[in-house]
Amino acid sequence: MSAENIKILLVDDEPDILEFISYNLIKEGFEVFTSSNGKDAIKLAHQEHPQLIILDVMMPDLDGIETCRVIRETPELKDVLIAFLTARSEDYSQIAGFDAGADDYINKPIKPRVLVSRVKALLRRKGGSPGEEVMELNGFSIDREKYQIVKNGESINLPKKEFELIALLASRPGKVFTREDILKSVWGDDVVVGDRTIDVHIRKLREKIGDAYIRTIKGVGYKFEF
Repeated sequence: MSAENIKILLVDDEPDILEFISYNLIKEGFEVFTSSNGKDAIKLAHQEHPQLIILDVMMPDLDGIETCRVIRETPELKDVLIAFLTARSEDYSQIAGFDAGADDYINKPIKPRVLVSRVKALLRRKGGSPGEEVMELNGFSIDREKYQIVKNGESINLPKKEFELIALLASRPGKVFTREDILKSVWGDDVVVGDRTIDVHIRKLREKIGDAYIRTIKGVGYKFEF
């Protein structure tokens, strides 16, 4: 995808992080704006109207969660993509972030190549139509139109429900999908299935793509990681 005319607002209170990530995104052709705190970030977002905001969670005064909520409550900014960048890996913080309106969750430290891949994948998911979209996620290619998944150049054949399940989880890496979310999105309201059905499909997916990508969040649901 082309990075031309794509504005990214990067918010972090650590100067080294700002410099490191800015350098790698600018090198890819993105226009990058930076801020070291939530309050200034909100002002800058109003001024520049970025397509994507990469937002640290742990910041003084106004943390990332509250900054995200303020942005989501602003009509002209409600559709901007927001990805949290944080060293915190606790599941509760990720759930809080998505509840506040985040689109993605990126744990640091992160390799530049992986970061750029995540940013491009996120922008593609926003820009494309769901029926035609090809998601590429660090070695994964998921073509929803062709019902095709390719991992590290190898095509993997999946039954329809397994494909729909992995496509759902991969559509927002890091997001915890509850069992209710999965049942509604994959099986629909008109089909009665039990939790065991989801567990069986998850087990089969792990057998085919590996154990590292789908994580169980006990008592809540599942999420896709890479």
